[in-house]
Amino acid sequence: MQKTFKNYIFSSKILLVSIIFIICFIFSTYLHTTLTKEEALKQSNTISNQVFSSMYQIMRKGWSREDLNLFTKSLEENFKNSNYEINIYRAQSVKDLFGEIKENPKDQILLDVLNSNQDEIKSFENNIVRNILPLKANQECMQCHTNVKEGDTLGVVEVTQDLSDIFYESKFQYIIFFLIIIPIFYISAFISSRYTSKKISKSLDLFKEKVENINSIDDFKKFDSKNIDLYFKEFNEIIVNVNGMADKLKNVAVDKELLEFEIKLLDKFIITSDVVKDWREYISDLLLEINKIMETYTLMTMFRVGDDQFEVDIFWLAIPQEDVKVVFEEYVENMLKESEHFKGMSDFKIKHIIANRHEKLVNLKKEDIEYRSKSLFLESPKIGGIVGIGLQSALTVDPVRYIVIDSILTTMANLVGSVKAIHKYTQDLEYYAARDPLTDLFNQRVFNDMMSYEIKRAKRHNYSFALMIIDCDNFKHINDNHGHSFGDKFLQTIADILETHKRDEDIVARYGGDEFTIILPECDENGAQTVANRISKEIDNTKLETPDGTKIGLTISTGICVYPTHTMSQKEMFIIADHMMYQAKEEGKNLVKLPTQEDITYVLKQNQEKSLLLLNAIENNQIYPYFQPIKPSPSNENDVIIHELLMRIKHEDKIISAYEFIEIAEARGLINKMDLIVIEKAFEQIKKTNYKGLLFINLSPKSLIVGDFINKINDLVKEYEIQKDHIVFEITERETVKNFSLLERFVQNLKAEGYKFAIDDFGSGFSSFHYIKKFPIDYLKIDGDFIININKDEKDKAFVNSISTLAQELNVKTIAEFVENQEIVETLDTLNIDYCQGYHMGRPALEFQSK
Repeated sequence: MQKTFKNYIFSSKILLVSIIFIICFIFSTYLHTTLTKEEALKQSNTISNQVFSSMYQIMRKGWSREDLNLFTKSLEENFKNSNYEINIYRAQSVKDLFGEIKENPKDQILLDVLNSNQDEIKSFENNIVRNILPLKANQECMQCHTNVKEGDTLGVVEVTQDLSDIFYESKFQYIIFFLIIIPIFYISAFISSRYTSKKISKSLDLFKEKVENINSIDDFKKFDSKNIDLYFKEFNEIIVNVNGMADKLKNVAVDKELLEFEIKLLDKFIITSDVVKDWREYISDLLLEINKIMETYTLMTMFRVGDDQFEVDIFWLAIPQEDVKVVFEEYVENMLKESEHFKGMSDFKIKHIIANRHEKLVNLKKEDIEYRSKSLFLESPKIGGIVGIGLQSALTVDPVRYIVIDSILTTMANLVGSVKAIHKYTQDLEYYAARDPLTDLFNQRVFNDMMSYEIKRAKRHNYSFALMIIDCDNFKHINDNHGHSFGDKFLQTIADILETHKRDEDIVARYGGDEFTIILPECDENGAQTVANRISKEIDNTKLETPDGTKIGLTISTGICVYPTHTMSQKEMFIIADHMMYQAKEEGKNLVKLPTQEDITYVLKQNQEKSLLLLNAIENNQIYPYFQPIKPSPSNENDVIIHELLMRIKHEDKIISAYEFIEIAEARGLINKMDLIVIEKAFEQIKKTNYKGLLFINLSPKSLIVGDFINKINDLVKEYEIQKDHIVFEITERETVKNFSLLERFVQNLKAEGYKFAIDDFGSGFSSFHYIKKFPIDYLKIDGDFIININKDEKDKAFVNSISTLAQELNVKTIAEFVENQEIVETLDTLNIDYCQGYHMGRPALEFQSK
């Protein structure tokens, strides 16, 4: 329960009065007791001296026992009705001469006084005042008391007085007095506290009334409590501080309607497909919402939609007058002229959109409108623009509303800018989903789809078509000697020639690396050979200038397969054309090869043999694990031992590398089984040799998404007692994974189990950065194409340096592949690459190598 001010004042005064009364009572009681005691001591001393004087006068005359008895009796009669008690005691020397008299029992103090030469003793104990006066012998006394000497104690006069009744009576009178006077003080305290609190409460009620009348920002700005007087300086200082705080709040306070509008504005900032599709309707609705809190006439957006084009949209609350439209268009044009981002761009058209077509903006003048604008420009993607607002001039003076206006413009800029960026990004995605970014040709995915479509169409319409596979001659040598930049230019030149000299209906694609494909609809062997020769001749006549100024020629090797002349299978068409391309290379390059029946038989037989080789290797346990060391760079003090697990097949005393059979293994669905075989053998080797280092396992993505893969790996780990955090799975970007989200889920599950992950060939594809964003990566293995020429190509070096910087920011370790000499090692060390892998660091072997 909360205390009230008036009760607090009353309670405080009552407490104060009570404390004062208690102190007064204690002090007065103590004072009375002390004074009474001192007075009693004086009185007892006086009585003692009077008794002694009387005794002394009688003794001088010489008294008898009868005189003594009469004297004692007279003392008893005189003090009979008083609270005094008088006792006389003889010393032993007197008793020896004059005999015993009747005496009260003596305590130790009396005995000590009688037996010594002590002086007078005064004491106060248990409310009893006691005076003990010793009677000393002088020359006159020694006439009768012959057995003493001068100064000896002859006797003692004891006077006692009990003050208990006096003290009790005085306390009782004090209590009666205070009981009578306390109510008077309590009533006075009550009246004074009510009088004081009433005046303060009245002023506080006035303050409360002023506060209760604040229902809006306008009411708050009118609030003034300066005429409120709380009668006390300290209380009035509180009011002064409240006024100061109110004055400050008036400058920062935001109306509830403005806050609610801000919340609605933020709620609306959700870019859905509907918003992207019709963002103008969104802005129109926004304009109507704005007018619920502030009078706004128009909104405006100017956004670039191309290298030299932009769109201008002006949104009106209602139908404007023509002269007002002209004024606003002039404002827009002036803004365009002043903006550097729209410099030199004149191709635009202003579009007017009316939010409410049932009303008109009448009597609107130029001076009634205040303009505000905000810019948003991005370099990548190259999108940007200006948004503006036209509202009632008086509104822009309010600093709070200006903040709201700025928020509206920011939301508009972000919304429209995001819509434009999404639109452009969507266009780019749609384009590059089908196109190769380097050459602008169709990519491998589109090629496969078009091949499948063309086979169905050819079969349905009963016509033939041809497939050409083209490979650039000596491209690796050109790339290694002149750098990737020149290599890219080389590929772009080839792509341009292919696109220019093909038939209009032909489909050109970049299959991968330096390999291109052309689908030639409704084309037989002769037609395909004619097109191939024309392209080959044009390329042969082309010369490119290298970075060092020399010119080199370009040549290609081409293999052809025709449907249905050579085969009716899509896979076999590619295998045959690919084989003929390699045969052209073996026969001297710069050739066009068409297959004979013997070629077709040989190719299909060889493909079949490779499939049988894989099946036999699985059945006869001819799959072996090889281990290639990964070593730390010179400045890396990490002593972790790392090896990469490689798969090899042993056939007739020949060791076959994985690159010779991996595609067939994936195509035949054997790769998952082969992966598990080589992993189990590697785990067996780890347990056998007590290997404590990390093992990198390069898995096919198809293996990762097999339903029971995790369980099988976990079973092997448990069986061979392998530490999960010592296993690093390598993910390589390949076209074999169509369901990326499925792969992501399996990787996350394996990571949760405790395994580690690495991205292999990082930088080789456009999805590499997507992989590092989506997957919990521990290591980045940099594609060897960037490493092998790092000391010859500054772009390669810059690219590796950027990867190293990125990895350090993400706390990911880096591994460089294709490290072939010490010079590369030293360069990588300067770029803070953590580990190196390549023949210079160690070749693959059946055993683990020491560090």
